[in-house]
Amino acid sequence: MAYLLDANVFIQAKNLQYGFDFCPAFWDWLNTKNAEGMVYSIRHVGDELRAGEDELSEWGGGHGDEFFLPPDNEVLAAAPHVSAWASDQGYEPAAINTFLQVADYWLTAHALAHGHVVVTHEVTSNTLRKIKIPNACVGLRLNFMSPYQMLRRERARFVLGPQAAQ
Repeated sequence: MAYLLDANVFIQAKNLQYGFDFCPAFWDWLNTKNAEGMVYSIRHVGDELRAGEDELSEWGGGHGDEFFLPPDNEVLAAAPHVSAWASDQGYEPAAINTFLQVADYWLTAHALAHGHVVVTHEVTSNTLRKIKIPNACVGLRLNFMSPYQMLRRERARFVLGPQAAQ
């Protein structure tokens, strides 16, 4: 089982809990778990991250297809199932059109194709105006969790070591 991270996991980590300047261990953990075949995202998310002009875009730019997976034949075969689900749930047409054009759609299709767990800060919602990733996961019988659940499940530890001389 591998984890697929939504863009909001990276963005919120950078902006809040795991800033590059004070918690580089989080980013090192992502790199290590990626090398072990446990943590990934998708190319569409990588493109979103690289579009900014900040530390996160630099970090994303340093990671290619080994971290930000491109769609493969299995993902392309799963995508119509995700679109059919989205179209059959009573969502407003604008919600469906938006979902089908953003990374959330491809993240869901990738998880469906490969049995990965989706990691996102989003929570389920009863609105028909926006398709949330957790709603798609529930509808498609995919596992999803928050980043904190993933970190606990994987027993991530960001422990301070000896202080460097200043």
